[in-house]
Amino acid sequence: MRGLSGKRILITGGATGIGRAAAIRFAEEGASVAVNHIDDPAAAEELIEELDEICPEGEHLAVLADISDEDDVDSLFAGVVEAYGRLDVLVGNAGIKIVHQPHEVLMDDFDRLMAVNLRGAFLTAQAAIQHFLDTGHPGAIVMTSSIEAHFPVEEDAIAYIMSKFGMTGMIKALALRYARDGIRVNGVGPGATRTPMNAIFDEDPSVEEAVIRMIPAERIGEPEEIAAAIAFLASDEASYIHGQTLIVDGGMGIGRRD
Repeated sequence: MRGLSGKRILITGGATGIGRAAAIRFAEEGASVAVNHIDDPAAAEELIEELDEICPEGEHLAVLADISDEDDVDSLFAGVVEAYGRLDVLVGNAGIKIVHQPHEVLMDDFDRLMAVNLRGAFLTAQAAIQHFLDTGHPGAIVMTSSIEAHFPVEEDAIAYIMSKFGMTGMIKALALRYARDGIRVNGVGPGATRTPMNAIFDEDPSVEEAVIRMIPAERIGEPEEIAAAIAFLASDEASYIHGQTLIVDGGMGIGRRD
């Protein structure tokens, strides 16, 4: 894709799942990739070795940070900028899901989920925007949202759904303010995707079968398919796209097949 070769990319929550697939896709496009993680150093280091093989001309980093912590976010960006000289793209991918029936939600769980999924997304977007403004070098931000920010599906994921609805508003508000500065802010809304967050698809085939009945494409999505959409929105091919969330869901949002 145009405009990705040589770019410097930071992916939060990049060690596994969609983040890992995005890191590989950016390396295939010739970019340098910094992979943020919080509790999976082995997976992150293994990924960096793979990125080095895919794109040996790039500089690939594994960076530990809790994006819900403001000081950690400051250190994360300072370290990446020190290593790269500047940042071109932020992929805000870190997120967690905690499930409860709405009337049984524990506030500690609710607060932790919001701290990562919404506060963390904002803190990292804020830091990226400040860097773009300070350097006078506009960049792109792509947030990993969810189809459930537009079409709630899971009855026991109220806090997760709320956090992703909040992300949709954040994407639009940031895009509205910073498009004039050449900064693009967009999101990708995955549908059912085969990731560690959705390990139940592999653990219980009946769950996968039930979900597939809701998807016109008749299959679960793969992380690489979401990564392709992320790469597109980060690239110059998407230069006139601001404040949008691209739904990548196999048609689930269109409606049930039966």
